[in-house]
Amino acid sequence: MSDREPTVINAGGGSGGWAVAAILLIVIIAGGLILFEGGYLGTRNVDIDVSLPKVEVPQPVTK
Repeated sequence: MSDREPTVINAGGGSGGWAVAAILLIVIIAGGLILFEGGYLGTRNVDIDVSLPKVEVPQPVTK
């Protein structure tokens, strides 16, 4: 048996995880916008009828 120390190999890198996270975030945002704008999430068409009361114009006072 040999008395050698353990060898640590560092391959560098480390920016690949950020690229995957950025692409995943873009896909999630785009998918959410497609679902929201397509009417699948949240937005429902609600028709509201607002009728204002008829206001009569006052007649001028004659003397």
